[in-house]
Amino acid sequence: MSATRLNKYIASCGICSRRKADELIEQGCVNVNGKIVKELGYLVQPKDKVFVNQKLIRPVKHEYYRFYKPAGYITTSDDEKGRKTIYDLLPESMFGLKPVGRLDKDSTGLLILTNDGDLINSLTHPSVKVPKVYLVTVDARVQKQELEKMAQGIEIEPGKTAYADIQVLDIDSKHTEMQIILYQGMNRQIRKMFEHFGYEVKTLKRIQHATITLDGLRRGEFKPIKPIQIRELKNFLNRISNS
Repeated sequence: MSATRLNKYIASCGICSRRKADELIEQGCVNVNGKIVKELGYLVQPKDKVFVNQKLIRPVKHEYYRFYKPAGYITTSDDEKGRKTIYDLLPESMFGLKPVGRLDKDSTGLLILTNDGDLINSLTHPSVKVPKVYLVTVDARVQKQELEKMAQGIEIEPGKTAYADIQVLDIDSKHTEMQIILYQGMNRQIRKMFEHFGYEVKTLKRIQHATITLDGLRRGEFKPIKPIQIRELKNFLNRISNS
């Protein structure tokens, strides 16, 4: 290993993103060879020992997986209430991977799992409008003017305005099936948007996150994301973050 900037080294250990690493450095949470380092441009040498919050860290190989989350599981590694989590469905070798964003207990579909802190930050940071695509069914006929209001933005919580691009796929008096694209990361955003107009979401499935899709996965199944797909994903994120 050649000399590496301290924030990049911390990110390569799967601790967090480089941006978050800068915060840890400034807060005095990082020491190298027993000495606290607050210099953001500090270069880590091959034989240096780096500690974050007094814990020795080492670079890890980045891993990337697609996972088809079934209903009935929450997106966390631990739950105080004893509910089932996605890690009940994953092998122990994947317990160190983190989900990129969340799907609530009743929702299904695509989760990206990785230990690449920089990628997680790029996919979830609010300054980057990363598209996430969902198939959603609600319990009644949604009115055209309500869909137009959702596209323009509605307040779902005090001070929080949510919007979505919506395409109706099937509609009758008892249901509306739609493809919905979000560019925000608000908690339970789709459900709250439809609750605003008095509708109940019956099914919600994420089918795509940026360039990664659910194609070829069965419920509860996971597969590695191919290196070429990761390169395409990172190139896509670079383009939209600079646009």
